[in-house]
Formats: sequence, structure tokens, C-alpha cells
Amino acid sequence: MDISQTLLAHAEAYLKQNGYQAKLLCASMEENADIPTDYFDYLYSIYGIGWTTDLLGTFQKIASYLKKGGIFIFSWHHTLNYCVSWSCEERDIIEDGKLNLTRSYFDESYFKMPVHDSEIILYNRKISTYINALADAGFVIERMVEQNDRETMENLDDRSTKAKKGRMCPISMCFKARKR
Repeated sequence: MDISQTLLAHAEAYLKQNGYQAKLLCASMEENADIPTDYFDYLYSIYGIGWTTDLLGTFQKIASYLKKGGIFIFSWHHTLNYCVSWSCEERDIIEDGKLNLTRSYFDESYFKMPVHDSEIILYNRKISTYINALADAGFVIERMVEQNDRETMENLDDRSTKAKKGRMCPISMCFKARKR
């Protein structure tokens, strides 16, 4: 399921090219889609959940699609990423070996972030907001990972903004939760 028909077309082409077939739905995660309840053993969301405008409602829908004991795994940008400067044009993200914060971690509001020659609107959530919404939707968290790839951590020759930031705080987070 994705809200973008273009991305679904790419996914369909990739699946076909690799000998797979799947039912792909064009819908937002907040709406009631034609998805069977108590049906799936596993559900994944790779960098999608953070776009939802209704976190608890989305988690409740996901829980309804899973069988009892089913696993939900999702990843998103680590919440600290939106607190740390993301652009050297805004200000240096590291001064004297310390990360600069431009937003409060506790500020769970919408904000604009520059991306290439435009900007996107994002909503930052605290980690506890994700954890509590998962619990309220009937999940038990089995694992949370806050880890960057080994290449980012070990390649000291990479002086890019992203690499510097990635050596000081997690770029992403991943949750594994089981439906009660």
C-alpha cells in the first residue's frame, strides 16, 4: 500500500522482473483500505510510518490486519535527526565536536525541512510517542534498534554533513512489535 501510484508502478515492475506477484493498493495509511483483518503474520513499513497524520489510528489499523502474535516492523528517521541542524547553510551541525540543536526534542509539531530545491512538511514525534501509540494499539515491543551502518561509523575520511552527524547520533530507528 502506498499513496503514490508512481511508486506502486515501480514496485509492480520490480516484483514482476523478479518473478513475484502481489496485490498493491493505492491508498493512504489513515483510510480504511480493502485489506483483510486478522490475516497477516508480518507487516513492514520502511520509512513510511512517520508520514502518517494519525499515528494511533494507523497502528490500530495495522494491528487489525495482523493475526494474534503477528509481527509489525517499521523504520523511520530517528527523532533526534529533526532536532539537529540538517543543513550547513542553516548553521554548522557540529561546532567544537558538539552537535547543534535547532529544535526541542519535546516539540511535536509540524515543521518545514529543505530538500534539494524545495521543502517538505514533517511531523516530529518523541520516541515515547511511538512506544505509547504501539502499546495503545495492542502491541508489545520486542526490540528497538538505534544503530548506524558500520561504513558510516568507521569511514572517518567521509567528511559529509550526513556522515559527521551519523557518527554522533542515530540516523534511523527500527521497531519490532508483536500483536497481543
